[in-house]
Amino acid sequence: MNLLNRFLRYVKIDTQSDDKSKTSPSTAKQLNLARLLVDEFHALGLKDAHLDAYGIVYASLLSNDGTKHPVIGFLAHLDTALEMPGGPVEPRVITDYNGDTIVLNEAMDIILAKSEFPHIEGLKGKTLVVTDGTTLLGADDKAGIAIIMDMLEQLKNHPDIKHGPIKIAFTPDEEIGRGTEHFDVTRFGADYAYTIDGGAIDYINYENFNAASATIVFHGKAIHPGYAKNRMVNAQLLAMEFHDRLPGQMQPQLTEGYEGFHHLVGSKGEVETAEAHYIIRNHDEKKLEWHIGQFRQVANDMNEKCGYHAVDVAIMPGYRNMRRHIEGKPEVLHRAYDAFSKLGMQVKSEPIRGGTDGANLTYKGLPCPNLGTGGYHAHGKYELAVVEEMMAMSRILVEIVKNN
Repeated sequence: MNLLNRFLRYVKIDTQSDDKSKTSPSTAKQLNLARLLVDEFHALGLKDAHLDAYGIVYASLLSNDGTKHPVIGFLAHLDTALEMPGGPVEPRVITDYNGDTIVLNEAMDIILAKSEFPHIEGLKGKTLVVTDGTTLLGADDKAGIAIIMDMLEQLKNHPDIKHGPIKIAFTPDEEIGRGTEHFDVTRFGADYAYTIDGGAIDYINYENFNAASATIVFHGKAIHPGYAKNRMVNAQLLAMEFHDRLPGQMQPQLTEGYEGFHHLVGSKGEVETAEAHYIIRNHDEKKLEWHIGQFRQVANDMNEKCGYHAVDVAIMPGYRNMRRHIEGKPEVLHRAYDAFSKLGMQVKSEPIRGGTDGANLTYKGLPCPNLGTGGYHAHGKYELAVVEEMMAMSRILVEIVKNN
């Protein structure tokens, strides 16, 4: 099966996760793709392929070379994001793309405009897969799954390519931050690994945000508004004041590169009680701690001003920047850089303004930088995949595992 047909097969299966669910995986429909992939592994001769109780697919390809080599792993995630419906997906293949604005859905006037996404002009002549504008495409991360499966098929069809042992895993619930919650690094058995996820293929990502989240609870005093003077304290106004007291330039729409931010992701409230939920991100761990300190300081100042305990701050730690751990195992980077070089491809690195399963796995003892998939505009109706970039990444993975 060629890579494009694999990809189209996968994206038609709705695997959206659910951040409200308490089960693992969070949605049973992720298992539909997981079971299909186990069957495909078996067809490729990976006899140990199986689905565990938490919805993780594990598989191994044995070495076909008698000499000792590192055990290399590859991972991608089964689920899709929550921002748009996950299906039914109606993918459309555009061959020899002309570089112009793309009409995704004429009836609903949904247009992927070149003026808004100028980089698409650089995809001229490529084969694109797009949506009809009503759902996610699911290239994040079914493009990664298709690339890994294509790599395995290439190795099966070309036994002359000598390689060491290869480990594969497909995880559920990455999009809701639970992709590695039940991942067994020891059972996986790789010396190091790569997540195949994200955008352009000419990047190796091995540094990411340090993350935390904050829940702020505001305690007001509800009084009949007709008799409220000098008595009422409106919890909703406390929430507004709290937000205004935070560092004003550290919001996502005002930051880029290594600049950290805090992001108000949700709020609710009445006069008596209000809540605000933030995520806090910074590539520098010390700056993240300073940023968390700002939240606590604002709460302390407001409590002193109010004369009672009006603001509670709860901080929950998240993932951490994997950079120093990856740099402590330089072989994982050198092997990838060498693969790009042997294929005559330029590659660079930039910080991920987010997190990956790879960051969590790195902190579990499995160094795991990220490689791109040729998928763009993730988490929205403009999501697309570039077939030629997916094929190129498959060749890169073959080169990574190849014994030279």
